[in-house]
Amino acid sequence: MYSLGIDVGSSSIKVSLLDIEKGICVTSSTNPKVEMPISAPEKGFAEQNPEMWWKYIREGVEDIGSRCDLKQLASIGISYQMHGLVAIGQDGRPVRDAIIWCDSRAVSTGAEALQAIGYDRCMTHLLNSPGNFTASKLAWVKRNEPEIYAKIWRFMLPGDYVAYRLTGELTTTATGMSEGILWDFVDKRRAHFVADYFGIESDKFCPVVQAIGIQGRTTPAIEEELGIPAGTPVSYRAGDQPNNAFSLDVLEPGEIAATGGTSGVVYGVTDVPKADPQSRVNTFLHVTSADASEPRLGVLLCINGTGIMNSWARRNISPELSYPEMNALASTAPVGADGMLVLPFGNGAERVLANRSTGARMIGIDLVRHSKAHILRAIQEGIAFSFRYGIDIMKDLGLKPDVIRAGKANMFLSPLFRSTLATLCDSRIELFDTDGALGAARGAALGAGIYKSTKEAFANLERLDVIEPEATWKQPLEAAYNRWKQEVSNSLK
Repeated sequence: MYSLGIDVGSSSIKVSLLDIEKGICVTSSTNPKVEMPISAPEKGFAEQNPEMWWKYIREGVEDIGSRCDLKQLASIGISYQMHGLVAIGQDGRPVRDAIIWCDSRAVSTGAEALQAIGYDRCMTHLLNSPGNFTASKLAWVKRNEPEIYAKIWRFMLPGDYVAYRLTGELTTTATGMSEGILWDFVDKRRAHFVADYFGIESDKFCPVVQAIGIQGRTTPAIEEELGIPAGTPVSYRAGDQPNNAFSLDVLEPGEIAATGGTSGVVYGVTDVPKADPQSRVNTFLHVTSADASEPRLGVLLCINGTGIMNSWARRNISPELSYPEMNALASTAPVGADGMLVLPFGNGAERVLANRSTGARMIGIDLVRHSKAHILRAIQEGIAFSFRYGIDIMKDLGLKPDVIRAGKANMFLSPLFRSTLATLCDSRIELFDTDGALGAARGAALGAGIYKSTKEAFANLERLDVIEPEATWKQPLEAAYNRWKQEVSNSLK
């Protein structure tokens, strides 16, 4: 008996098949083989066509179906890139390309809303500023594309759209509503005052279903298109970062998860509804927050410019090297990169910098002393510095990262990066054999009632490695970090 996990990222779509009884991955498929394109019709814009996501979902399922019997499929789970906006018309088709997470166009829209609604009300009821999130993006469409807004029947997140394609049912989740800054943490319902301010009509919202639980069942049309038996329950849905935490069994207050893909994320679970006064980190409902009387909240630090900085370096500085070769070369440079610093903030407005777009920077290049190795090390250290910068903010909210859990993937494949991060944060890093698609598959088996508890769902989660801080690195890294932090401060003036 199998569970299927679908992870809709901005770079690729991954589909994984979980053997429910053994708790292990049977097979997986990632498509396309190169990164999916992101359209930028104007500076600061970032869009993707939802039909492109569906194309690669179909290719992934077909690939898995060629190797395994999909008739044994018992559940389906969905993980998706957070904060996006998908708008469909009454024919069920998107009326425009999706505005995705790293799009910056609605920053001023959210700032105006914060002032109009009131800072205290936002921080108390939303635990966030309206910011550059889904509600603000929809308001931007209403203001700037009224002819398109008039065609919108329902708006949703990317994962809601995938669930709709599978089941024919238009739904969202409370966790998804909180991602869009449309959830009232005090009244424990939709934040009507946000919708009213933006002029978003109530009939454009999708009904709310449980994030972990049966949300709908696949249609006969899906059986014909994908080979998935009609009636298979879709029973889990979560944004990529709450899902990453779930995938790593990060469920209880005080536990922390991290990722280092295109963006970098640290996600800590708490039961204390407290907001960062500047909304540099954000609080959402965690995927396990089924009971409003005992909520689990996720404090999310997101840095847009992390792994994308490393991939930029490969394309433009070291196209002849693989990532492992880049890591090895970077490790030949001294700790602190001999004075060179990199600010990796080149992928849109950064929440951790109060929604500023400062651009990426290389600072202190010595044309006599510095080599490619120094540049590559400075980039990895700069990415780790950005994590530390945000984690220091999270500490003010009561989260202390004694242990950071992560999947052994992306930036965490680099021994240099993970040792740098462990040393900077004075934390043990534990790496596990899991990913977003596999976590969604576990969540779906739990939501369908096949697993009876989270303990059962994670019984076979394998820990691959443990990284401890490097004592001899501490002093030079702290000195480099303090200089880096001053450069960040200068960039914000």
